[in-house]
Amino acid sequence: MELEQVAPATMAEARPKVEDQFIERLKRGDEAAFEKLVNDRSGEIYGLLYRLTENAEEARDLTQETFLRAFQSINHFRGESDLRTWIYRIAINQARNRWRWWRRRRREATVSIDEPEIGGGRLGLVATLKSPTARDPEQHTLQNERERALQKALSGLRRVYREAVVLRDIEGFAYEEIANTLNISVGTVKSRLARGRQELRRKLEGSL
Repeated sequence: MELEQVAPATMAEARPKVEDQFIERLKRGDEAAFEKLVNDRSGEIYGLLYRLTENAEEARDLTQETFLRAFQSINHFRGESDLRTWIYRIAINQARNRWRWWRRRRREATVSIDEPEIGGGRLGLVATLKSPTARDPEQHTLQNERERALQKALSGLRRVYREAVVLRDIEGFAYEEIANTLNISVGTVKSRLARGRQELRRKLEGSL
């Protein structure tokens, strides 16, 4: 008996029905839905933008701009990716636009490696650089030093490598999600990630 071949599910078909309903509420301009979107995602978006900009004030401004742009553009959301990936793509584009704005004016945003780490996420490569929350002062100091070293090393990566490392090793995105977010191929994602990790390890040598 010949088996009927089933076509792969599209993103819209694979997405949970509850998310489709939530997206429809957003498109209708449901204020409660937008409030929930901001409440659910603002922390992780801020964490992403802080990692990319290394500046708390910049990250706060860009987080607001990200959700404003999402509010303005939600009717153009076609469902080719999930909502989380779409929001992350907007956030990264906002960070890129700000970076280009600073570059055109030959200025750099003020960066302080002493600012506390903001935002969580699943850690891949950098998990080995972070110890569990320390209870005694000596361990706490050592942990903070490791965090500062990591932040400084990340800030020294080229933007395209930093984006890949942050999305994969800190935010825990799959390769396909990163490709959709950055609008590049999976092969390019892996290449940037390998180069970024290599550079990160080099910068961290002797720091930890």
